[in-house]
Amino acid sequence: MTIRGLEVQFRPEHIKTPALLASANDVDSFIDALLNGRHDRSCAVVYSLDRPTLPSGYWDHELAVGVDRVAQVGALTLADDGNFVSKGSIDRGIVEYMLLGHVREFMAGSEIPIELVRRAVKEFLGSGGRIPACIEWQEEEF
Repeated sequence: MTIRGLEVQFRPEHIKTPALLASANDVDSFIDALLNGRHDRSCAVVYSLDRPTLPSGYWDHELAVGVDRVAQVGALTLADDGNFVSKGSIDRGIVEYMLLGHVREFMAGSEIPIELVRRAVKEFLGSGGRIPACIEWQEEEF
């Protein structure tokens, strides 16, 4: 299977021209950019180029990645055939990450160590956009 990669949006310029990730090194650079970037850009949305779009032209999925540089943790949500969020042992209550200046809430108990965030995004890339099995998931509560 040939992997086409991931499209990522976390900076204003990515709205028109998303960043492209094609390798594990690209994923590491992306996570590092989130960790070292502005406080209002601690979250990104990620789309697999190996997944289809809907008839409307929108993606059939969305992986959101939030990171906390101080605590060295992050959280993931995946909108797919359902809404899933990473299940972590770290519970700081509902956590907020910033996606292009807008608050993105992640439910309590969703934060995992940053290395697991990296591993999950790499698996999402390498699997062609399937839900990463290297972390535990739970159904998102609204």
